[in-house]
Amino acid sequence: MVLRKVFDSIFSPVQEQKASRAKSVALMRFGEGAVWTTRNYETLINQGYLRNAIVYRCVRLISEAAANVSLSLKSGDHEVAAHPFLDLLSQPAPMQTRRSFLEELYGYLLVSGNAYVEVVSLDGTPRELHALRPDRMKVLVDDAGWVDGYEYQVAGRKVELRRAEGDKVEPVLHIKLFNPLNDHYGFAPIEAAQIALDIHNAAGEWNKSLLDNAACPTGALVYGAGDAMNMTDDQFHRLKEELESSYQGAQNAGRPMLLEGGLDWKQMGMSPKDMDFIELKNVAAREIALAFGVPPMLLGIPGDLTYANYQEANRAFWRLTVVPLAARVLAELSSWLSHAYGEQLTLEPDLDSVEALSQERKALWERITAAEFLTRNEKRSAVGYGVDPTHE
Repeated sequence: MVLRKVFDSIFSPVQEQKASRAKSVALMRFGEGAVWTTRNYETLINQGYLRNAIVYRCVRLISEAAANVSLSLKSGDHEVAAHPFLDLLSQPAPMQTRRSFLEELYGYLLVSGNAYVEVVSLDGTPRELHALRPDRMKVLVDDAGWVDGYEYQVAGRKVELRRAEGDKVEPVLHIKLFNPLNDHYGFAPIEAAQIALDIHNAAGEWNKSLLDNAACPTGALVYGAGDAMNMTDDQFHRLKEELESSYQGAQNAGRPMLLEGGLDWKQMGMSPKDMDFIELKNVAAREIALAFGVPPMLLGIPGDLTYANYQEANRAFWRLTVVPLAARVLAELSSWLSHAYGEQLTLEPDLDSVEALSQERKALWERITAAEFLTRNEKRSAVGYGVDPTHE
């Protein structure tokens, strides 16, 4: 009876109360969540983000950098310092900050190619924003193939998120990366790097196996020579067990070996060709970093001479990866919620606060300041500021 009341409270209409319908279903999860049906999201996460240091660092590096960028809000052509939209972003949900919310949003977008945001409104005003897990979301389409809503599923329970009559905005914002083969789902960078990811993981497993076997094959035990008698089965198995228990593994590395009569140790070495997997691993790591748009130099990957120094690589990372991603996501958020506030809002990253781009911004300011043929407002527009109404 208690469980039925909880279930009814989730799916029954709630009047004058703000709460995430999708998050309410998630609270009832008793097992693992449903795997996203359009592709194997779980495998990509397990083999990539959870097991591969390059993928993990790329996602963290991009999402943390983009989430920490200061924001500026414009209403039309004028910059505003205080607005309900900024208040909403400062605390999108209870016990969550703007940076943690945006970091979660960017992270989902990087690992799955899709990011979903649910808005919870009260009296038509947005009060909460919730980032939803992509593997639990399903796009619902009508007979013509247009998006008609979204379905959130967890532990066999489903809730449909559709626009109700009187809603000023769609209940869910779907941000996706370009996918040429799918109309409704995005394409993740980690998918483009799947081959390199498999190679990098295989190289790591190879290294682990070498350590487990004391970097064998370092040599071979030869029994007798020429017309010597072969070992009996009992002798062979006893010798094999003794080698595995007493001489194999990192804890037994360098331990001297006691040989009985008829046994001889023949030293063996690995050829340079056998060691090519080290460079192969570095090449795979560079390809993974390339798919995410992170200069390999920032990840400590050897052999990358694309940039002259670390500062140049860091500027390229911000200019080519972080800023475009942040600008796109913020533009989607502001365009989505502008209808709720009844005005055209534009949320942009404040590039003046980015230390890595300070030299570029300084050069731009100097050029604009020296341009005497520009008016004050034209100069403000050129550097990304709104028009000052007190000056013509």
